[in-house]
Amino acid sequence: MPRPRACLPSWFLLVICFSHSLVTTVALQQNFKSEMFNFYRTLMLAEGKETTLFLSKEAPKRCYFVLKESKISALFTVRVTPCDVPIEWSIRVPKISANYFGKTISDNLNTQEALRFQKAAKMVWTLFSYRGNSVETYTGASYHSTIYMLEFLSIEKDTHITVYLTTDPKSDHFYPELPMDPRIDVIGIGPTAVTLAWKQSPSALPSQGNIQYCLLVNENYNYKSLCAAETATRASGVKLPPTLVLSPSTDSLTPLQLKALSKSELSMSNNGGGAEMKQVCVGLRSTYTVSHLTPGVQYYFDVFVVNFLTNTSAAYTGTFARTLENPEPKVSKLKDGKVIQLRLDRRKQPFYNLLYQAKQKRVQFAFQSCNGQLQVEISKDGKVLMSESFAGLRHFILKGRLGDTYLVHLWSTESSAASVKVQVSSLFHKPFFPALPESLKIKSFNKLRSCNSVTLAWLGTQELSKYCIYKKVIGEDQAWMETRKVDRCSGPESRQKSEKVLCKFFHDLNLRRAVSTETIGGLEAGMVYLFDVYLIGSSGIPVRYYSRVVKTRKRC
Repeated sequence: MPRPRACLPSWFLLVICFSHSLVTTVALQQNFKSEMFNFYRTLMLAEGKETTLFLSKEAPKRCYFVLKESKISALFTVRVTPCDVPIEWSIRVPKISANYFGKTISDNLNTQEALRFQKAAKMVWTLFSYRGNSVETYTGASYHSTIYMLEFLSIEKDTHITVYLTTDPKSDHFYPELPMDPRIDVIGIGPTAVTLAWKQSPSALPSQGNIQYCLLVNENYNYKSLCAAETATRASGVKLPPTLVLSPSTDSLTPLQLKALSKSELSMSNNGGGAEMKQVCVGLRSTYTVSHLTPGVQYYFDVFVVNFLTNTSAAYTGTFARTLENPEPKVSKLKDGKVIQLRLDRRKQPFYNLLYQAKQKRVQFAFQSCNGQLQVEISKDGKVLMSESFAGLRHFILKGRLGDTYLVHLWSTESSAASVKVQVSSLFHKPFFPALPESLKIKSFNKLRSCNSVTLAWLGTQELSKYCIYKKVIGEDQAWMETRKVDRCSGPESRQKSEKVLCKFFHDLNLRRAVSTETIGGLEAGMVYLFDVYLIGSSGIPVRYYSRVVKTRKRC
């Protein structure tokens, strides 16, 4: 007769079960780590840099990483960038790691146990999962050493992605930062041009010279990452220069070359397959006019802020706009030699169409922006001859045939109203405006500034011209408004007689010595003065220098 077994205390059974479970837990983590370091079966994800992974259609790809044991909560971040089609990806950990905190992974390893973990879905716990083609970031906390598995799947076709892992809280600037409002604003639309504006990236510091904005324009859709844009660029057949692409490698560039690169402009275009694609890198400019577009076509615009040192980028929220149809009605005729002033208001009169028939083979166009940034297009027989965004003065001389008809299209690239003076003539040898110096800035000298006088200097020209100086007392808080919101087309006739200081004639055949100085006395101590200089040439049209604000000394 068999001997009956003695009943073991419940606490003793609990200890045995817990010990067995703990041994299994440690063994499975050991085995999983063994499989992870098997070169032919797994991939360890490097920390602190981007890793490119190639995915085969409907073939899952896995990579792993281990977080070191820490007494405090350790944050880790995983950022995945799809470079073409939508993908599925997830972050998983063994359930045993989630149940037994504080346990470490030893070095006794078992490959069969690790393979069981990979194949059995019930043995893992999904921390995060995502499906789509957007750049997605997951940040989590870990209190213990464990093994994390990243699984990726592409359903549509073979593709590639980039993965970035970090546990360093100071690595936030590995990627360029986006502003709080990462939208792209469309601030001007014409038949063949669209003007865009966006807010500056906090990473775009001119002193560093490693940041640049790059634009992509196409007729299909917006791209959510530079990686996706470059994939589409290669597919469209655009050949990028080997030394400078949208996200160039900068391993061989010096800091000076990087700084020069950030201020340069690169543009490429392609019309392969009937769809137009344009790319341009514009340095640190936060506004740009995309020209030479097709009228009546919807375009998609993307802006990427690129860090050339880390070869990383971040994408602004893309936008789209449809160019205007070629305007046919409401065309005003320009008379030869007559100056007209137009006011452009985006609500009432956003653009003007001006027609001119040439009386000679050469035609001179002159534009003077009174305030704001403007865009001008000149076309003939439906073909755009020139398109430019400008502020200030612009001259264009076009050569054609007698009787050619030119169409001028003008609009403002800013949200506020603007005005412009326009003049056209076939007498190209007779200038509309006086010859201008290299700079229209007025300089003041601090050492020559006293309680009742200041000394000003400005550049002149080789032609004998008239210069008139005006002054005005303003408040210290009015300096920005007075110097920025000024009508540059207005001349001395718009000023009060009491503001006039003097007028004089000046010129010098040697441009290096063509500098005029003037000491202005009779001022009050501790007052802020606004000084203006007007240049008036033989045509009688005044050109206003940039205003200068000077404060006299309080005590002398």
